[in-house]
Amino acid sequence: MAKNNQQETQNEQVTTAVSGVEEFFKKNQKWIEWVLIALLVVIFGIFAVNRWVVAPARAEAQGQMFQAERQFDEGNFEAALNGDGNVLGFNDIISNYGKKAGKSVYLYAGLCNLNLGNNEEAVAQLKKYNVKDNVMMGRACCALGDAYSNLKDYANALASYKKAATFDATNPYNANYLLKAALVCEETGDTDAALKLYKEIEAKYPQTLEGVDVQKYISRIENK
Repeated sequence: MAKNNQQETQNEQVTTAVSGVEEFFKKNQKWIEWVLIALLVVIFGIFAVNRWVVAPARAEAQGQMFQAERQFDEGNFEAALNGDGNVLGFNDIISNYGKKAGKSVYLYAGLCNLNLGNNEEAVAQLKKYNVKDNVMMGRACCALGDAYSNLKDYANALASYKKAATFDATNPYNANYLLKAALVCEETGDTDAALKLYKEIEAKYPQTLEGVDVQKYISRIENK
């Protein structure tokens, strides 16, 4: 009997709740309809912008990137960065399209500036580059370290080189990043830190060119 009463009470609660919901929708039907219409307008607007504005701009930007990348591959860093009068350079592409051309535009612009000796501009562009590719992130951080090193900002250079070696422990390029970090340590007089980095190269990357050659750096410090 108690079980039946409990069931009836639950049924009454459910019925009351359903009735309350129905009453709410009846009282607020027009308001709810306007909210749904507004949501549909927003969704359609987002779709329309992506379909007819963003996508064409992205395709156009990537077309411009192709020409600038060709100049970069040929070593024409000035033309790649600033254009040659016929096609846009990476700076123009960033100004006109931003990230629509892809995040690699910041890496290319940073590397062009680095090769042209524009180290502050290189730092500004390379710091904007952020992708999930660990190998590319390592190279970008190394380039950032090079720019800082050229500016004699050794603290940030060292941090960038060390960070470059953290993205993928199996990456043989890490030996080069650690070597650069060690050389910065020597430049600033921290030979203990430099020796530790040289020995890390020797232990972890013995098959690389840096690993084969690193013993001379170790001996230079240990024999002082």
